[in-house]
Amino acid sequence: MTDEFEPNILAFCCNWCSYAAADLAGIGRMQMPTNVKVIRVMCSGRVKPEFVIKALSEGIDGVLVLGCHIGECHYTTGNHRTKKRFEVLSRLLGHMGIDPRRLRLDWASASEGDRFTEIITEFTDTIKELGPNNLADYYGRKAARVS
Repeated sequence: MTDEFEPNILAFCCNWCSYAAADLAGIGRMQMPTNVKVIRVMCSGRVKPEFVIKALSEGIDGVLVLGCHIGECHYTTGNHRTKKRFEVLSRLLGHMGIDPRRLRLDWASASEGDRFTEIITEFTDTIKELGPNNLADYYGRKAARVS
């Protein structure tokens, strides 16, 4: 893909861990791509698969879900539920003709600003390699741009 493509990525971040990691990365002025728009959710378990499918169908190039490490969820089992849901969702996306690499689930604790930065950078690079998501064109919609 050309170097001109800058993906539009949506990240759902758990309030207690990964959102705090994003904040730490920002406070520490860590270098990372600016392609990611963060939505704070109370728990990664609150991110329904429908949210991911809607974002992709509206033209978002990639969706990232970040939560607490397994076993460290503030709601006890929220991240376990997320892991199970997203294993199924990843397979479903493949059956729908959407490259499952457009979705990533990962974990970052509040003290891991560097890990947050690493995840964001890796995911942005993956989406750049995949190129633009053309699902919005397929559905006759204007591609979503999150500002």
